[in-house]
Amino acid sequence: MSLQQLNSKSFEEKIYDRTEKCLVVFSRKNGHVCKQVVPILEELQPNYEGEFGFYYVDVEEDKSLYQSFSLKGVPQILFFNEGEYQGKLVGEVEDVDNLKS
Repeated sequence: MSLQQLNSKSFEEKIYDRTEKCLVVFSRKNGHVCKQVVPILEELQPNYEGEFGFYYVDVEEDKSLYQSFSLKGVPQILFFNEGEYQGKLVGEVEDVDNLKS
């Protein structure tokens, strides 16, 4: 199962207009670390179906969305709850269990 890709318009609809808990990974398809992090999220996604949304933004395809969060570097995983930003993880994920909690 792959993560649903968002653009500026769908980001607004999925993240801000809905009240689900979710994460959005800002990533680059060819980034070395990104290639490690995204599959981990894809593996975790089925465990949280209906409870927690998993989304993906390709920073090369949607630079304006990436820049709107003043992000520097990828991958970055942003967490949202009820349309509000809650925090982020940056870079490699060393302990997958941290994502599960």
